[in-house]
Amino acid sequence: MMRQYELVERVQRYNPNADEALLNKAYVYAMQKHGSQTRASGDPYFSHPLEVAAILTDLRLDEATIAVALLHDTIEDTDATRAEIDKLFGEEIGSLVEGLTKIKRLDLVSKKAKQAENFRKLLLAIADDVRALLVKLADRLHNMRTLQFMPEHKRGRIAEETMEIYAPLAGRMGMHDMREELEDLSFSILNPDAYQTITERLAQIRQKNEGLIADIESNLTERLAERGIAAIVRGREKRPYSIFRKMQSKSIAFEQLSDIYGFRIVVGTVEACYRVVGVIHTAWPTVPGRFKDYISTPKQNDYRSLHTTVVGPSRQRVELQIRTFAMDRVAEYGIAAHALYKDGEFGGRNIAKLQEESRAYEWLRRTIDLLSQGDTPEEFLENTKLELFHDQVFCFTPKGRLIALPRGATPIDFAYAVHTDVGNTCVGSKINGHIMPLVTELRNGDEVEIIRSQAQTPPPAWESIAVTGKARAAIRRATRESARKQYGALGRHILERAFDRAGRELSDESLNAVLGSLGQNNLLDLLAAVGRGEIRAAEVLGTLYPDHEPGHTDTRPLVSQASTEDGWFDLEAGSGMKFRVPEGAVATNDGPSIPIRGLQGDVPVCFAPDGGAVPGDRIVGILTPGTGITIYPIQSPALKEFEDEPESWLDVRWDLEADRRELFPARIVVAALNEPGSLATIAGTIADLEANIDNLKMVRRAHDFHEMIIDLEVWDLKHLNRVINQLRARSNVSSVARVNG
Repeated sequence: MMRQYELVERVQRYNPNADEALLNKAYVYAMQKHGSQTRASGDPYFSHPLEVAAILTDLRLDEATIAVALLHDTIEDTDATRAEIDKLFGEEIGSLVEGLTKIKRLDLVSKKAKQAENFRKLLLAIADDVRALLVKLADRLHNMRTLQFMPEHKRGRIAEETMEIYAPLAGRMGMHDMREELEDLSFSILNPDAYQTITERLAQIRQKNEGLIADIESNLTERLAERGIAAIVRGREKRPYSIFRKMQSKSIAFEQLSDIYGFRIVVGTVEACYRVVGVIHTAWPTVPGRFKDYISTPKQNDYRSLHTTVVGPSRQRVELQIRTFAMDRVAEYGIAAHALYKDGEFGGRNIAKLQEESRAYEWLRRTIDLLSQGDTPEEFLENTKLELFHDQVFCFTPKGRLIALPRGATPIDFAYAVHTDVGNTCVGSKINGHIMPLVTELRNGDEVEIIRSQAQTPPPAWESIAVTGKARAAIRRATRESARKQYGALGRHILERAFDRAGRELSDESLNAVLGSLGQNNLLDLLAAVGRGEIRAAEVLGTLYPDHEPGHTDTRPLVSQASTEDGWFDLEAGSGMKFRVPEGAVATNDGPSIPIRGLQGDVPVCFAPDGGAVPGDRIVGILTPGTGITIYPIQSPALKEFEDEPESWLDVRWDLEADRRELFPARIVVAALNEPGSLATIAGTIADLEANIDNLKMVRRAHDFHEMIIDLEVWDLKHLNRVINQLRARSNVSSVARVNG
């Protein structure tokens, strides 16, 4: 176990002006508080916070962060209190320790809703001060290093949590070495067989190519020295999980891997980086498509480097990463590199500079901003995980602005990355000057121009196409707002009809006056609630006109009978009022009708459960609270159930594009001879006419015939009639009739 003076010396190596008294006080306080506590391994418990502090000294963090590491378990596991820590170490350290205590209590692998909410809390806890994240990552790393001492049933949960949350977070913060170690430790627990197999294969290759790394290192160093380039060359072997992930993503065998070895070349200047590339590319053949310039276009976690792959000595493919010393520090320490000793300043001021300079922290802040945009915890978790695990592509606007996106992103993601309004009004895209579909996957270097229309609103289907959390959240918000407006228009239509039938006046001013009484925030919320069936029109009417007697409202059935002769429908006999139903629609009184476009609109629409409705039918809509609008054919006997609810009846019409081929539900009853092949004949006839059988039920069986109910999907009324007529023409079919539920 590291001693007190050894910890102080580790910090003073990179920060000679470190507050030695603070480190000593934190060391002694934590050791006394943990006292005789032991870990699962049998070691003194204090060894854990001490190792966490040691990991953070490797990241060269300020003494306040080291003190937090020593104290991070005191509130959780001892009798220490926040007030006591504030008094001894100050409110800044006390706040960080308490925040870490809350994070420790989060269970990030649990039921989906709970996991999602806890993930939100985790990100919120680290949003104000990134040091909380750095301490938490170091804490998790040491716990993973000693996971073998935990009960077996807990190892999988902890490893899964590490793989899903903490390793990607470390990567997003640019801490690649820590991410790779966390992934390997988790991989060895979650998939021990694959881990062992890959480890053994690596050992065999290492033995076979003994000395290869040293040869390439010396070869590269000599070639660069000949050109006057001073460089440090370090070789490394790919980690087991990195190999496994590549095998899975590329669907290739171990033998097909071409870049098991990688080399870092560290030089003094950016200019030298590009000179190194010239030397290497003239010395060895390059592998096409494997050169990447992350210096001119850094990753969002601040990573900068040149990547290239060449066919080196012994015909071995070798991956090379070329960077400056400053870039190497960022690649190794990630976000912590911004907190390195600079001008003798450590602590709060430098941490503030860290958060200001770091692009990785910028991503974290942007992710936190999504929390305020109405996503459910589950949506937030899903979208954040998508961004955590994706690599990046870099694209440009026509004016040259660089947009970094997750790999697999589309022009839809690009549009929302530029601005939410650009995404909401996007109707098309040009990629490198050519009009391309919005589902096109973007590639590095693409120039993307978004074609816009102010009349456009994003369709809900875009959510399944978009990759970024920002785009998905914006599409959901726009969809919800569109549906809210549609419900609002529907609610106004319902209220106008109800007030008209009651002989009362309706105005926005009068509705605004009763918003509080009806529990609504604004007029649109009230209208949408009426449209959704959450508030009945009679309730609004009664609130506005308390003297109104419900009996005075005309509650006669909306439709009583039809004259098939001239297509006119009578209201209740004696009313002297008629209205016309145009082909394919039904109107219940003056005013616009609601377009019905099948099941794809924003307002929930379903069809009559017993019989359905198809284009060409004269239809009526019934508003059902919690369900939406149910569409019935006008001849449906089920409509009698709603004769006492006139405000639930809606004017609806078919509104389908001529070339749209969408199937709609219909039900028929067929009586057929009970003989071999009868059912096959019926099914074959339906299939030949390109209709679809959704369900089939035998309702009566006799010795010589059987009767069945068939739920079909057809294009329209003509298509349905064609199916019925063809079935009637079959010799083994006795009768066919449509069922109108």
